[in-house]
Amino acid sequence: MLQNFFRNKNISKKLKLRLKNTIREKTLTYASEIWILTKRDRKQINIFQRQVYRRILGPVYDNEKENWRILAHKEIYAMVKKTHNNRDNKVK
Repeated sequence: MLQNFFRNKNISKKLKLRLKNTIREKTLTYASEIWILTKRDRKQINIFQRQVYRRILGPVYDNEKENWRILAHKEIYAMVKKTHNNRDNKVK
């Protein structure tokens, strides 16, 4: 169900990111005080987060190579950080 939501072109990226963050926070923090996360667990969580971000943000067109490509890790985090900063600035 969420895959269809994240792939839907009629829903804004901003809304998709907000929903993703809400789901992540609620799911990952549920009873988290008793969890012991290993390096492998954290790596798997980060991989999953990047997959979801890539699905939400979609591919980008590379003018130099004249083809579509997926976003690199740094590009993903830069775009996500920018949307969070914009949201935080509006709240103040």
